[in-house]
Amino acid sequence: MRLAPLYQQEQKQAKQRGIQQRERLVVQNLLKVRFSEIDNQLQAIIEPLLRLTPEEFTPLLLQLSREELIHRFC
Repeated sequence: MRLAPLYQQEQKQAKQRGIQQRERLVVQNLLKVRFSEIDNQLQAIIEPLLRLTPEEFTPLLLQLSREELIHRFC
């Protein structure tokens, strides 16, 4: 059994998890800055937002109102 391919796969997966965590933090921080806190309604839209690329979710978070975000993603 060769360990190098397994190690490379694990390394790739760890990198992907790190990217996903950073994207989640970006979304959460933008929501906090825009709306002061993340209540249950805003918490509910984080997962759907993360299905988009950063290029897609960033303008939405900066331009749409709270109500528009909730309506679009809930």
